[in-house]
Amino acid sequence: MKFNRFTDAGIHTGVAYALFAAVLFGASTPFAKSLVGRIEPVVLAGILYLGSGLGLAVVYAVRAIAGRHRQRDVAGLTVGDLPWLAGAIAAGGVAGPVLLMLGLTKTAAASASLLLNMEGVLTSMLAWFVFRENFDRRIFIGMVLIVVGGALLSLDGSGALGVSWGALAIIGASLCWAIDNNLTRKVSASDAVQIAGLKGLIAGTVNLSIGLAFGMSLPAPLTTLGAGLIGFCGYGLSLVMFVLALRHLGTARTGAYFSAAPFVGASISMVFLAERPGPLFWFAVALMGTGIWLHLTESHEHEHTHDLMEHTHEHSHDEHHQHEHDVEWDGREPHVHPHMHVPLTHSHKHYPDIHHRHDH
Repeated sequence: MKFNRFTDAGIHTGVAYALFAAVLFGASTPFAKSLVGRIEPVVLAGILYLGSGLGLAVVYAVRAIAGRHRQRDVAGLTVGDLPWLAGAIAAGGVAGPVLLMLGLTKTAAASASLLLNMEGVLTSMLAWFVFRENFDRRIFIGMVLIVVGGALLSLDGSGALGVSWGALAIIGASLCWAIDNNLTRKVSASDAVQIAGLKGLIAGTVNLSIGLAFGMSLPAPLTTLGAGLIGFCGYGLSLVMFVLALRHLGTARTGAYFSAAPFVGASISMVFLAERPGPLFWFAVALMGTGIWLHLTESHEHEHTHDLMEHTHEHSHDEHHQHEHDVEWDGREPHVHPHMHVPLTHSHKHYPDIHHRHDH
């Protein structure tokens, strides 16, 4: 049996979410770079995430007041989700942004933007070898090209064979976010606004508290407001889109599409910050671009079996959701309730989303 209509739509939706997340986050890097030097790195990281959390809290409240989402229409976080979310916040919300801000003090914004491609690579490595997502030769070659491009960008700017501390800090931030991405995938079926909002509020409060405890001061009100707006768009809304993409594409593929983010940041850096990178930069761009293209043109289709599974998330009654309702249903779609997937074997194009975690 072969199904394509709904599954292809889900993949296309996931790709759109991932690319939108990439554009928002990529644009935030050069703007954050413009604030480095005026705000201490730890304080800046705190303001960025707090702006994200506060902005999404407003979105959450407006959504609830407007009645567009009744409680039963949102798959909220459960007690079982909290350890995964706590780990994601510690790695990606606290450690990651601090390392990035420190790295930006020593690295040009364009190079820093492309170095962040390492997040996609490290995300995929963890997804493949720790969380057991499938991959093939095409995907592996693409990741190798991205790694080589990142290595070229991390060479010390003086021409020595060493690696700059700024580049190491940015790669460290990428590793933190890679851990964050894989842990967030575990809770991606839940409300994306709630997940991203909590991460922003908690991570922002922790980072800002650390900075103030060490005697660092807040910047001028207008500068603080500007940094908060950057955080809301580049960290908050971007993370909401990223979580939605995880549902459809799985961790490694979402990370690959998200690798478009650094190119957005590099382009903005060259236009607005008047940065002029050298030939090595453009060679790295070519390698990374080829690697991303290999990911974007992947097609994964084969016969597979869905095992018996029960979970809760927003869904419509497509091929994967043919179930009865325990309570009276008004026919509205999409909707949210606990439901069971019966064993099913079929073939269609798919990525390792929340329904396709099978062996190969």
